[in-house]
Parts: sequence; structure tokens; C-alpha cells
Amino acid sequence: MQFSVNKNALLKELNLLQGIVEKKSTIPILSNVLIETGDSKISLIATDLDVSLQTECPAEPTRAGSIVLQARKLFDIVRSLPDAEIHFTKEDNDWVRIVCATSNFRIVGQAKEHFPSTPKSEKGGVVIPATVMHGLINRTAFAITQEESRYALNGALLLLADGKLQMVATDGHRLALAANSIDSPPSEAEQLKVIVPKKALIELAKLTAGVDDNLELSRDENHLYFEIQNRNLTSRMLAGQFPNYDLVLPKNNDKSVSLNVDKITQAIRRAALMADERSHGVKVELTSGKLSITSQSADVGEAKEEIPLDYTGESLSIGFNAQYLLDFLGVVGTDEVMFEFKDEQSPALMRPSGDEGSEYKYVIMPMRLL
Repeated sequence: MQFSVNKNALLKELNLLQGIVEKKSTIPILSNVLIETGDSKISLIATDLDVSLQTECPAEPTRAGSIVLQARKLFDIVRSLPDAEIHFTKEDNDWVRIVCATSNFRIVGQAKEHFPSTPKSEKGGVVIPATVMHGLINRTAFAITQEESRYALNGALLLLADGKLQMVATDGHRLALAANSIDSPPSEAEQLKVIVPKKALIELAKLTAGVDDNLELSRDENHLYFEIQNRNLTSRMLAGQFPNYDLVLPKNNDKSVSLNVDKITQAIRRAALMADERSHGVKVELTSGKLSITSQSADVGEAKEEIPLDYTGESLSIGFNAQYLLDFLGVVGTDEVMFEFKDEQSPALMRPSGDEGSEYKYVIMPMRLL
């Protein structure tokens, strides 16, 4: 195997593969990347057996072949090289020589036969704008649970029906639901209801960031396939029953206020400086003409922020995890948000103001503050 490749083009693909490669795997081969030559290109594959990514990079192969190399070491070498053409040559016993300008490396490799095979999509799928998918992930993935024991909640529910693509994530303390209509309503055969693992969503967010192209989504019995540009992401679907999120969405929150995102974000951040480090709790008090945010910690002190409001309804005092509020405000993407309450024990609903063409709801459970 022998080929030449542009340093920056190769580095871009290797960087994407780093998120797939297993860092602490008990199976050493999973910390490697498979490189194969093709017509005027090379293909690169990384997998952790649940999530796989295959990318392509323009190249000039002079001798066909394949090799398996340590992913992190290869990335570090390529990143350190000067901005020039890199020449790869496979030598005896699966060693690979890497030459770029005056730099010369030799790295040990393995044969392709040692690398696990990855599933391939056999059919076309649903076409979705990459910007839509990126927006859904950005608005929901942060709410996925960190508890591995809650298996079905270790990913987001992806729904496709009636011309609407919807994503839902929850950790039991909060729930994020984002939806967007797509131009070409899917047929019955193309409708989806699957749970996508968090790792796959994180990598898909990287692939769709700043991309205006379409994404093709397909599935088989166990896997989801995402194809965009010259990259193919494959993910095993999570089994299990996702909670009925419709039951969680508040229906009778009759107290609502409109808030400027920058003002409320800064107020919560300042108040959170004095919050208990374990609970991150802040108290939100809604009274005639203002919203107050307070926090206190016996070991540190207390803080109070006030925001003038056009509100004349009943007074309310309710506790929240400050970080949960900031997570939503950091991705909502609008200048104003609606904050809707019912009472001290009921979940609150947050949603953007004036966000046409998409739907976003964020439900947050109250917490008891001592």
C-alpha cells in the first residue's frame, strides 16, 4: 500500500474519528483506525462496536492496500507535521513509513483481518436537512441522563411521522423536546420511532455542524445509518421503552412571563455563585412587577437578583437547579423566552418566543430548597 495525501484534509478526517475510537477499551483493536485505498481517495473507519464512522479523504494511491494503525498516535503525528504532502508506504511486517518534507516516521500497524467488520446500509432512506438534525440534537442531547443503569434514557427518542422530525431526551429531572417540519413528508415505510445513543448524537452533531447539505437517514433491524457528504455514521439502536413524554408536558401552567435571554442568563449565573455546590439550587420568586432569583449557602453566603416584569398575577416561589435552567438558555437561540408556572410543586415549562417553523419545549421539575 502506498499513497500521498494533503496534510490538512487527512487531519480533518482523523479528528472526526477520534470521538469514535475507544480510549479505555478492553479490546485493543478498537483504539485503531482502518485505512484502505480507493480510486483517487482513501477510506478511514473507526468503531467501538456500537457506533462506527467511515470517512473518505482525497488522495493519490500508487499501490492498493490496507492497514490498521493506532488512531491517537496517527492523529498526533499528522497534526505535528508541516503543511505539506504526506507520503504513506506500507513496509514488511505491517510497518508503515510516513514521510512529510524533512520529517520521517515509522509506525507499527496490523493487518485488516484483525479489524472488526462494520454494518452497511443497503437501501436509501429519508432525506433531512443537516441544519435541522443539528438543531434538534443541540436542543435536546444535554438532557440525556448520565446514569448508565437507566438504559432506555441513555439516548434520545427520534420520531419521524406526518412530515415532522422530533427528538426527545430526559433524565427524570427535566425533559427537552424539539421538533421541526421537513419539506417532503415520509411515506409509511419511512416513519421512525427509535432511541439513538448519546455518543452517536454527539458525533452526528459534529458531522452536521456548519453543513448546508442534506443528511440521508436509513435503518435496518438493529442499526441506524446516517450518510452526509463523504461520511457514514452507523449506530446501534437502544432497546427498551422510552417514557410517555406526553404525560410529562404541563397542560395547565397559568402563570407566564416573557424574559430576555441575556438578562435572565446573567442573573442566574450570578445567583448560582452562592448556591449550594451539591444541589445548585436557586429560588425563583414571581411577584407583582418583578422576578427575583435568590440563593444561599451556609458555608458561602447569599445572593439576590431582581428583574422588572410586566406581571400582575399571583405570587409564586419555586426552587430549581440553576444548571438545568442555564442549559436551556444556552441553546434556545432566541432573544426572548416564555417561562410558564402552575404552582410550587408542579413542573415549569420553558419555551422560546417567536421561533417560527420549529417547536421547542423544556420541562423542568422543581426542587425543594431548605
